[in-house]
Amino acid sequence: MTPAARLTAAIEVIDAIDTQRIPAAKALKEWGTAHRFAGSGDRAGIAGLVWDVLRRRASSAWVMEDDSSRARVLGMLKLERGMDAEAIAVLCDGSRFAPEPLSDAERKALETRTAEGAPAHIAGDYPEWLDSQLADVFGDERVAEAVAMASRAPLDLRVNTLKSNREKALASLKHLGATATPWSLLGLRIALGADARNPGINAEEDFIKGGIEVQDEGSQLAALFSGAKPGEQVIDLCAGAGGKTLALGAMMQGKGRLIATDADKRQLAPIHERLSRAGIHNADIRTPKGDEDPLADIRASADLVLIDAPCTGTGTWRRNPDAKWRMRPGALEVRIKDQREVLDRAVQFVKPGGRIAYVTCSVLPQENREQVKAFLARQSGFAVVPPEQVISSLWERADDFAAAVYQSPEGLLMTPRKTGTDGFFVSVLKRSA
Repeated sequence: MTPAARLTAAIEVIDAIDTQRIPAAKALKEWGTAHRFAGSGDRAGIAGLVWDVLRRRASSAWVMEDDSSRARVLGMLKLERGMDAEAIAVLCDGSRFAPEPLSDAERKALETRTAEGAPAHIAGDYPEWLDSQLADVFGDERVAEAVAMASRAPLDLRVNTLKSNREKALASLKHLGATATPWSLLGLRIALGADARNPGINAEEDFIKGGIEVQDEGSQLAALFSGAKPGEQVIDLCAGAGGKTLALGAMMQGKGRLIATDADKRQLAPIHERLSRAGIHNADIRTPKGDEDPLADIRASADLVLIDAPCTGTGTWRRNPDAKWRMRPGALEVRIKDQREVLDRAVQFVKPGGRIAYVTCSVLPQENREQVKAFLARQSGFAVVPPEQVISSLWERADDFAAAVYQSPEGLLMTPRKTGTDGFFVSVLKRSA
């Protein structure tokens, strides 16, 4: 397919998302099924265009003064891809499979209009109803923070120290352009271009043998900040597919007891194979069965309970820009309730002197600092470990990292703009001895 034909396809997919009200991934899959002549490179290129339109959905429409699928694609080419009106006109020449030529109004908009002066939620490309929450966290910097959250994310990997080390992995993945992450001493990063295809990490020998796992650098740091140690009893209360469980297992060096569970047993399905591949043999997976409590035999004995809390995922908008436009206020209310319940549930498992590591991939205050404040008001005997203390315990770049993150009395917040990671909040709550 020509670049112009890919552009036409992207307009079709965006139109399907809007008119059928379906997720972007589903719209892309259905388009690919209906157009089997498109090769993998074509599908990746079209997907890249669609995701970029969703990243710049509001600002693109503002620039074009038009909220149609075509207008948002054209506006995205200007704002996200940096193309000028003439370059866009070359693609839109009306030839076979190409979009229709630019109208006078479209050309004028592409030549003269920018997102400068637009309302914050438009310049930052996020739903208007979230403006007050983002202002609460970031103040006048919320547009800059939101623009960074709309940017394209790299592919981050974590080296499994039970089977490899970063120097070895860097050499092995040199052909993919892997570099060391700036903060995590276990992290590798592969930059992805606008039309980049998945580099196929699952087929790499390092992955097959358990030497690396896909994990955002912020998620790696969140696990490290929990302070899991060899010989401890650790509970991963919201383990899901096991990303942080694997990180905890490596930190524990196979010593101690690692228990993983999740309220949704379907989420746990991949964890068994992942643990086996990673060489983690001290993990006990507790799968819920009916109303039975899978942790009924554990009371006040855990050194650490990690809560990778269910949340709105606002910190992961770089990787799933479709999600921010599908998010509704009711979803936030549900998540806040879920977080409160899992925090209160964790209390029964923590021994005196033990700790809870509360983690979200959200930047919203209601899910982060306000949730921690409410927990401390409900549950006596817990105190927040000061963020600077959590940070300083790890590595030589602690001062630089402390200057980069947002710190509050309740915890620390990483963001794409400040730390180059997904958005993650971490609060370590220690129980009195």
